[in-house]
Amino acid sequence: MASNPQLHLMTKLLNIEGVTVKSYQIIENIGITIYLDNNNKKAICPDCGKKTDKLHQNHYYVVRDLPFGEQKVYLQVNRRQMRCEGCPKKFSEDLEFVKKTRTYTERLKKKILSELLESDIKNVAQRNGVSEQEIETMLKEWGKELSGQKPSGLKRLGIDEIALVKGQKNYCVVLVDIDKKIIVGMVKNRTQVEIQKYLEAWGEEVLDQIEEVSIDMWKPYKNVSEALMPQAEVVADRFHVMKQVNEELDGARKKIKKAAFALKNNSEKSRLLSGIKKSKYVLLKNEEDLTGLEKEQLESLKKVAPTLQKMHQMKEEFRQIFEAPKDWVEGLFSLSDWLKDAISVFPKSCGTIIRWIGEIIAYFDRRTTQGVVEGINNKLKLIKRKGYGFRNFDNFILRSFLHWHFAS
Repeated sequence: MASNPQLHLMTKLLNIEGVTVKSYQIIENIGITIYLDNNNKKAICPDCGKKTDKLHQNHYYVVRDLPFGEQKVYLQVNRRQMRCEGCPKKFSEDLEFVKKTRTYTERLKKKILSELLESDIKNVAQRNGVSEQEIETMLKEWGKELSGQKPSGLKRLGIDEIALVKGQKNYCVVLVDIDKKIIVGMVKNRTQVEIQKYLEAWGEEVLDQIEEVSIDMWKPYKNVSEALMPQAEVVADRFHVMKQVNEELDGARKKIKKAAFALKNNSEKSRLLSGIKKSKYVLLKNEEDLTGLEKEQLESLKKVAPTLQKMHQMKEEFRQIFEAPKDWVEGLFSLSDWLKDAISVFPKSCGTIIRWIGEIIAYFDRRTTQGVVEGINNKLKLIKRKGYGFRNFDNFILRSFLHWHFAS
């Protein structure tokens, strides 16, 4: 039998508030079993809120706790059933360190969830001696707690999407706190109705404090932002605007290359293709980042394709507009000048820029981009590819939120 100093030491090592170790034993090939006494003699009635010390019956059961070295640890817990003097009703007391009907402590759950950040459900379950179903229950429990929380201090909201299944145009919407660099929401269906419904659930106290909404140039995002957050400035992400220009430039390159292949004059065909082949990246890459060899390749391209030369020049001028420090007035004048020169070679991009001019020039005052959002999306893609034992969208959300909200 353990001495009082040993039990005192075990209580300190166990470090669970409100309990005292009354005995323990080490069972070979099983682990350490620790028997606990409750220090609190009174419990609070969940119905009337009064304290009572009237014991109806003891209820002993065993739960898993954090391991001690290589030894598994089991706690024999007494969740007493009490009788309220005020109601009078019978109830089971609440214990902070282990929830009702659970066979593991809260701190073991926290350890397991933190391990999921770097591993999969199956391996974490085997390593901790719990079932995969128990881990999914832990996740759902944690997710339920999280779902009741609303974003706090949200000033700049980023809205973007990620493909759930590549190539099938099946997107979910990702909502990001740009300043805190965390996910604050995920919407399964990328429709205006579903996005608006999700955001409305945050309530006016959250939506009214949002000052900026950063979006790509998808109209429903703008519609939702203006409907629910009229005080917020909608900012079109400069990199999505640049992407539009680059895509039109690359489309022109492909068209010229296709026309070159169709030529019957072999010498002319060879001349054009020698400059156009493998030119995509030198054409789209920032000019100042080109290597010496890439610069030579770009010059060869310009000689055989004057249209691409003009478009490349306009692309670089467009990019520089956003690189230089400007306010919205200077930005507007610069874009207006660019549009006059670029309309002949970038008709599609110019049309888009004109339609979104207000949201685009908002960038010059705010300088807000979706760089943070894109970084989070890249991490989400990695989570999605690896799977980690998550088999549906709800589990994907839990896994995603685990990375940015779980305090390890």
